[in-house]
Amino acid sequence: MSRFVRIAGWGKCLPSQILSNYDLEKMVETSDEWIRTRSGISERRIVSEEESTSTIATAAAQEAMERAGILPSDLDLIVLATLSPDYPCLPATASLVQHALGAPNCGAFDLVAGCSGFVYGLVTGSQFVQSGACRNVLVIGAEAMSRLLDWKDRATCVLFGDAAGAVVLSATDQEGGLLSFVLGSDGGGAQHLVIPAGGSRTPATHETVEHGLHYLKMNGREVFKFASRILPRALNETLEKAGVKAEEVDLLIPHQANIRIINSARESLEIPEEAVYVNVDRYGNTSAASIPVALCEAIDEGKIRPGSLLAMVAFGAGLTWGSALWRWQG
Repeated sequence: MSRFVRIAGWGKCLPSQILSNYDLEKMVETSDEWIRTRSGISERRIVSEEESTSTIATAAAQEAMERAGILPSDLDLIVLATLSPDYPCLPATASLVQHALGAPNCGAFDLVAGCSGFVYGLVTGSQFVQSGACRNVLVIGAEAMSRLLDWKDRATCVLFGDAAGAVVLSATDQEGGLLSFVLGSDGGGAQHLVIPAGGSRTPATHETVEHGLHYLKMNGREVFKFASRILPRALNETLEKAGVKAEEVDLLIPHQANIRIINSARESLEIPEEAVYVNVDRYGNTSAASIPVALCEAIDEGKIRPGSLLAMVAFGAGLTWGSALWRWQG
């Protein structure tokens, strides 16, 4: 009997604190009009002092597991995509989530691929299920991006937000699930999106902290050019692998980074506006959490039904990209 993978459960966690563009006007030299016209963002969510990447990841995971109807003891593996871990090197944030869930003897690891992280995690988790190595894999994309931002740098602080999304991947004999994927990386562009200090190359010192080198730095122009080029290319390659045409896609969920990038990719692929899910206006760029949060909302809004052909595509720090084509089994 063939072994397929399905998304058996899904969940999200959005911090309650909302930071609007008008709030940002009081913090940095910017304006609501400037932010909206350049990114499409109106507001974003920010974690409280009591929250962290692991706490919102756990909340999203619990919701996904409840929908899937599984217990913590049913989990074989947890894959957590994040670039804002609770701790800079160790322990893995996935291990903190595993403990919080009460999942006994469950494998757990962090996956770092920037904003492409959830797609990487979805593909990775699917391989464990399809190979027969695991029956239930929890894949989470979670970020507390606000903890990595210089709130005086309008090039970055206006763009990002905090959130978590999770899915439970389970084995099934029902055809569908992951049909094809593309994962890629170009380390030659690594410096375009980077946190310069705090790692083994440039350890944290008084000087690095004083110069804000532990905050996210971004070459927005180069990242925009890269994203506009790579999103349609990655998705086209994924469609070709599955022998599918763009017009057959029922819903495209792109990484929610910038409305101009989303529109550019949509127009290049000739996908109608109504077939693209967008929530960047409400949450900003939540990095690895953006696609799973959008996926949760699209399911709950009835935009994904049994048989729907779903495409997901992202780009991120690395520079990385990932695209996946999924047939929804329901």
